Amino acid sequence: MRKLGLLEATSIGVGTMIGAGIFSILGVGAQICGSNLPIAFLLAALLAYLIAYSYARLGSTFVSNAGPIEFIVRGVGDNVVTGSLAILLWLSYVISISLFVKAFGGYFLALLGLEITYLRLSLVETAVLSIFTALNFFGSKAVGRAEFWIVLIKVSILLFFVLLGVWSIKPENVVPSFQPEEIKDTIYASTVLFLTYMGFGLITNASENIEDPKRNVPRAIYLSLAVVAFVYVSVSLTALGNLGTEGLVRAKEYALAEAARPFLGEFGFVLVSLGALFSTASAINATLYGGANVSYALAKEGKLPAIFERKIWFRAPEGLYITAVLSLVFALTFDLNGIANLISTVFLVIYVFVLVSHYRLASLTGGNRVFIIFSLLVIIAVLITIMFYQWESSRDTFYTIVGILPGVVLFEVLYRGVSRRIIMERR
Repeated sequence: MRKLGLLEATSIGVGTMIGAGIFSILGVGAQICGSNLPIAFLLAALLAYLIAYSYARLGSTFVSNAGPIEFIVRGVGDNVVTGSLAILLWLSYVISISLFVKAFGGYFLALLGLEITYLRLSLVETAVLSIFTALNFFGSKAVGRAEFWIVLIKVSILLFFVLLGVWSIKPENVVPSFQPEEIKDTIYASTVLFLTYMGFGLITNASENIEDPKRNVPRAIYLSLAVVAFVYVSVSLTALGNLGTEGLVRAKEYALAEAARPFLGEFGFVLVSLGALFSTASAINATLYGGANVSYALAKEGKLPAIFERKIWFRAPEGLYITAVLSLVFALTFDLNGIANLISTVFLVIYVFVLVSHYRLASLTGGNRVFIIFSLLVIIAVLITIMFYQWESSRDTFYTIVGILPGVVLFEVLYRGVSRRIIMERR
């Protein structure tokens, strides 16, 4: 089987990170920190690099499609915590795919000028998820090729937006403020925007399918983050400069499309909407591929039920189909806004354990333990900040998180007791 090259592996990370987030989160960021929005995106990228350092070191040392769970198994061993995190990681992919599918459906119908009804939205969601499941059915090379071209198109649209919009920026809209209160709000906003950089970890979930993973996994992680950070900062600066803080907050979910109107008119709105479709499509593609790989790899090593290990038609992992079907069920059944926040929290919890594991494995990876400790303290602070944000903005989400985490642990305890499984490291 042919493997993914550096550009294709990088596209997996970029495709996941530049998903629906950049098209909807600008208004949220502007509401928190105003004209300091580009600075907040830059700070968020620096936070992401703290985690990326450990992923790059661990990913080049331990090549496994289990990704972060492989790192945690090697760092903390076979226990209930590891098994619970494996289940949480897989569920995070399932629900993330649902979010991307639902976002795609909304943009698609809006672009066609059709009223968004449950039936129409359900048909679009089913169709797009079926298409990308079929694409994954043909293996990693097909996914990598498709992801490269999808990412190229959507990044080109965003750069086109920046290149044309930069000339109409109003300087007064982008002057940063460094008053104590604004600095605090900017730091706070960076912890929220940090969540838009989470997709780089999927590169390690495809490491067994990447050419020369010891070199290309770290390079793909760092390169994908650099590309995404440049796009986010440039786009936020252009959008803020054209609409201003009040305009971005007013536009909310369609802030980026609205920001294109001053210099591109209706054509700009359509163009950015197309960019949203490409972004959500590539996020579905990359996350479905990574989620399926994770479910298969974890099952093979004893971290998910054995059904995920069985292979069927054309050697596609059955886990791919289970992941796709459950994602569709979530998309058709639930309002996923609150659950999206849950996914963010789950990833932060996983990051904490990845950093702890890296600290214990630093002698094997060549990692700097002082830097790892620093990163761990920062990420714990981010996790606390996010929980506080959810407590202030959505009590239902906060209570859901408080309830679901021990629920997964309980499930893991019961399943482990019944199955008598042993979690093994990848050999």
